Amino acid sequence: MTMTVYLSGEIHTDWRDQIEQGCAKQNLDVTFTSAVTNHEASDAAGDFLGAEDIQFWRDHKSAKVNAIRIKTHLEQCDVAVVRFGDKYKQWNAAFDAGYCAALGTPYITLHDEDIIHPLKEVDAAAMAWATSPEQVVELLTYVLTQD
Repeated sequence: MTMTVYLSGEIHTDWRDQIEQGCAKQNLDVTFTSAVTNHEASDAAGDFLGAEDIQFWRDHKSAKVNAIRIKTHLEQCDVAVVRFGDKYKQWNAAFDAGYCAALGTPYITLHDEDIIHPLKEVDAAAMAWATSPEQVVELLTYVLTQD
């Protein structure tokens, strides 16, 4: 089985690399997609449409340009992994999870135990909750290799 997995959420740690490397070690037939993870590039995604004096409008333009990529990848993926880190609030990740739920796309949440309560609704719609990239790899290995 081949699977496309969208990796959503927190961009300040190497969790994406850990999942990709773990799946490669298991020889899983997985294609990974993601939002732009370079923070500066993501923030500047709409700058070519014209300079803005007010930060809101710069963010607004960039969010829409980034949404073209994100929406397309979410609509084309077989499953999404939505990572919530502890350093920043990932409102975009919660939005991605909600979009997956609306589309009927299965998603896995990935976060520590200390934020279970604020994510209870997001977790309730998820197909699984993992606390480590290794658990995500184990889950994908099961899904892709069991007959």
